[in-house]
Amino acid sequence: MPQVVILMGSKSDEEKISPCVDVLRHLKVSYVMTVCSAHRTPERTVELVRQYEADGARVFVCAAGMAAHLAGAVAARTLRPVIGIPVSGTALCGMDALFSTVQMPPGYPVATVALDKAGARNAAWLAAQILALSDPELEARLMEERAAMSLDVTRSGEEIRQKYA
Repeated sequence: MPQVVILMGSKSDEEKISPCVDVLRHLKVSYVMTVCSAHRTPERTVELVRQYEADGARVFVCAAGMAAHLAGAVAARTLRPVIGIPVSGTALCGMDALFSTVQMPPGYPVATVALDKAGARNAAWLAAQILALSDPELEARLMEERAAMSLDVTRSGEEIRQKYA
């Protein structure tokens, strides 16, 4: 049973979205990732949301470029949290996808993260934080990871200080 469902608007988004999977795996969060399009396969989108909700999914992560309506289409069909990852790839360098993802009507929110790989990583972290509200073991793993990140910065700072002392 996946806790997080990652939906991509196109297979070509896979390289930019795969860091989401890397983080979820590292945090031991169950997930599934597939392709569906709000425009080209609207019935499939509705079917997948219903199926994964019935299977116990807790968070949806949706990645799409251009008009980027996938996250909004999913948000319209579920009360589960939806996280949108805008994907670049057009002459507008992802700004079209960013605006499409972030501009949702009241009552149908989509938590929007950064473009592409950075956004994919943060979408996974945000999904894990949402899940950690009811999972103390996951919360502990998140706290450990934050402590490790902090230690890495401190070590890097000391290395740089010594190098230029």
